[in-house]
Amino acid sequence: MDISYRLNFFLRFARIFTTILTFYFISKLFGKGASEYLKEYGGDYFPFVLIGIAFSEYIMVSLRSFSDSIRQEQIVGTLEAVLATPTKISTIVIGSSIWDFLFASISVVAYFLLGVVFFGLDLSRMNLVSGIVILILSIFSFSGIGIISAAFILMLKKGDPLAWFMGVCFGLLGGVYFPVNIMPKTLQVFSFLVPITYSLRGLRLALLKGYSFNMLLPDILALFIFSVLLFPIGILLFKLALKKAKIDGSLAHY
Repeated sequence: MDISYRLNFFLRFARIFTTILTFYFISKLFGKGASEYLKEYGGDYFPFVLIGIAFSEYIMVSLRSFSDSIRQEQIVGTLEAVLATPTKISTIVIGSSIWDFLFASISVVAYFLLGVVFFGLDLSRMNLVSGIVILILSIFSFSGIGIISAAFILMLKKGDPLAWFMGVCFGLLGGVYFPVNIMPKTLQVFSFLVPITYSLRGLRLALLKGYSFNMLLPDILALFIFSVLLFPIGILLFKLALKKAKIDGSLAHY
């Protein structure tokens, strides 16, 4: 769809450029004041926030693509037909979001290319292997929450309180725009209960400081635990919600 509507495709990338430009100037205005909180990541606010914004694309796709896909199928009246096929539930759920994740990947690459070419972003020390491991575990963690949100859509038809709540929590507690250590101690405790905190910390250290797999082991283990808990729980809850919707005869309702 995005390829067919080229203007929409162009506008998305224009938004990426203007977002980078905005935070570049913000970093010039407030960067030095934040440097003492960013020593762990090299002390520069611009690369810190750019990584947070870029990878939040994956976070939002993981949180919303599954439920949005289910909602769209409900509206066009094809959900019941799709779920009546012998295809595994996990295949339907994962397959429905492939394009969204692909486009998110293109967006992330665009963020970094623009950052390097036009704004002097230095990724010369990055450890790509460590970054990919963190990213894969992060996607599984966030996708578990997103699949639970899709279960809410099956049950509630329109309301999706979980995705909204987690989106707010991730933006506030996860350190997308500011380091976690700038927050009060109470909020810092809560920040370590959400996977994005470990994701962004690990990605920033891998890309900006070149941390190895072993150096990032605490973050990797935390994300692995989130993954093995949230993803299977999401699939299970989706199956239960689907079963109830079939019993109620409400699959075609929206």
